[in-house]
Amino acid sequence: MKDTLRQIPSLKAPLPECDPLALPDTPQDAFALWLHDALNAGIREPHAMTLSTVDENGWPDARMLILKNLDERGWHFAVKAESPKGRQIENRSHVALTFYWSALGRQVRLRGPAIMLSDSECAEDFLDRPVSSRASAIASRQSEILEAGEGLESRMAEAQALIAANPDYVSPGWRVYAVAPVVAEFWQGASDRNHKRLRYVLSGDSATWDRSLLWP
Repeated sequence: MKDTLRQIPSLKAPLPECDPLALPDTPQDAFALWLHDALNAGIREPHAMTLSTVDENGWPDARMLILKNLDERGWHFAVKAESPKGRQIENRSHVALTFYWSALGRQVRLRGPAIMLSDSECAEDFLDRPVSSRASAIASRQSEILEAGEGLESRMAEAQALIAANPDYVSPGWRVYAVAPVVAEFWQGASDRNHKRLRYVLSGDSATWDRSLLWP
């Protein structure tokens, strides 16, 4: 396996040049700039991200989600309250987000508290989803053991019927969180391993950001 892994190329040239100090003053604006670069480069699903949480035993947990929105409050994502990630966030709100765009050799890492948005925003997010996605969210008991003979199809049919009869129905456990980072790091990889890294650190309660270049 070691030989196989060593033969897989990584950070192949050409990769974009990057002057970290030329990035905008806030991580939100810097992220928006890099996201548009990823879109222009034709990267599929550049809004996919890894959400990392910690369980009740202190064990880290991670999974891929889709970024829902970005504003001054932070990076938004949606979960079911009764899911493992929903329960973990309820118990320990500090999380991490990671984005990686391999074709550009770029990575963005964020750490901070996940803050639940208002009930109206959670409802709006749920109702904006396609009917099939809403039905799946209602029907699924996410990450629970699926016992033999349990009828997932029948639960989906019941959920679809519920939505058809009540188009404005919102799953009671639907949650949308915004991660308000206290630290954000933008990493530009290089084929010669002379990577460039810029760290944003929130300065107290002033809502201003201190920026520092880091060693590769």
